Amino acid sequence: MKKELTFKEKLFIGSLIFGLFFGAGNLIFPIQMGQEAGSNILKANIGFLITGIGLPFLGIIAFGLSMSKDLCELSSKIGKKYGLIFTTVLYLVIGPFFAMPRLASTSFEIALAPFLPESGQKISLAIFSVVFFVIVWFFSRKPSKILDYIGKFLTPLFLVLLFSLLVLAFISPLGPISGSEIQPAYASGSFFKGFTGGYNTLDALAALAFGMIIIENVQGLGIQDPILIAKETTKSGFLGILLMGIIYTLLAFVGTMSLGTFSLNLNGGITLAQIAQHYLGSIGSVLLAAIVIVACLKTAIGLSTSFGRTFNELYPSKTYTFFTVFCISLAAVIANVGLNEIIQISTPVLMFIYPLAITLILMGVFSRFIGDRKSIYQYVTYFTMIAAFFDALNSLPTGLKEISVINTLLNFAKEFIPFFSIGMGWITVAIIGLIVGVLVDKKKRLSI
Repeated sequence: MKKELTFKEKLFIGSLIFGLFFGAGNLIFPIQMGQEAGSNILKANIGFLITGIGLPFLGIIAFGLSMSKDLCELSSKIGKKYGLIFTTVLYLVIGPFFAMPRLASTSFEIALAPFLPESGQKISLAIFSVVFFVIVWFFSRKPSKILDYIGKFLTPLFLVLLFSLLVLAFISPLGPISGSEIQPAYASGSFFKGFTGGYNTLDALAALAFGMIIIENVQGLGIQDPILIAKETTKSGFLGILLMGIIYTLLAFVGTMSLGTFSLNLNGGITLAQIAQHYLGSIGSVLLAAIVIVACLKTAIGLSTSFGRTFNELYPSKTYTFFTVFCISLAAVIANVGLNEIIQISTPVLMFIYPLAITLILMGVFSRFIGDRKSIYQYVTYFTMIAAFFDALNSLPTGLKEISVINTLLNFAKEFIPFFSIGMGWITVAIIGLIVGVLVDKKKRLSI
């Protein structure tokens, strides 16, 4: 039995992991953070990396350490019904509801919108969405080929294109980092602002969704023992995650330096387009279009494949093809809402589901210590859910937060939940849930 992947195979798996994770948000959010954080970018970037690469890495190895073959099995440690509901909701969030539409709308707004008249952009977006997702469907038909499509071809092409632009940005900087204007949100607590900003990449959620694909590809290369799968996945995953961290950091610093030439923009996609145009003119715009479309396509292929396979297992009355077509079709419709609107709508949902995903990942990593003590899984999750609900309310648009009931709930949270004002209130509440879970489990065992 094969015990170790070759170095070349590790590179392929690492490339696959990077390719699956690195999509639209991974390009635009670090740059936007750089613009808003200004000279505080170093602290903000450290926080961003924890949720942007640290949590996804833990998410990858959580499956191996917990001996879980997929997200439903891992989350079912809390309860079978919870496992089904959580898996369904998470895949809908990173599939047709938010992540996949964002991939198409980001591709359009960065790659094509600058060349089109304002009056015709809606119909152009509709046509582009159809073409984009037809291509996704073409590559999603054979999920067994995903390592070849993403790991061996699309990811290397993307990296060559992106690094060409980043090298130019550092050889001839647009401006200094020190002294750059800091936006109010990053004036204090920039580390925690970066930490919650990393939620927008959706990568911790993607780690839970892509775990099955990654493990199956490792198995396909000859590793069958669960312990060895965890070991080799960790080694390969480190390569992909490290590369993501390097690119995040470079993009964030380029965003800060861009303030020396450009003003603060509404989203990082606009800034990225300006940077490409500044250095390479019309050629830069074409290069950027290629970078963005390749990045978004490869991630969309991974998401649609994961969605189709997972829903086929959860709800076997329908086929993989049915769920994949459903996912792609719905994503194509929602993509026409627009990038800024998708980001705004998704934020409260992410603020609710992310803490639940983080605690699940951590419990998966430490599953050998938790063992079969279901009370710990349950109370950590239920307590976290309460805090996450308040975090979601706090990220609603200002108009909704002024509604009397919501305002009263938020004032309660600000007074009684530590760190709530910086979006980290779930941490202390989860710890309380852990303590309660341990005590309840101990009481159960003593009564037996």
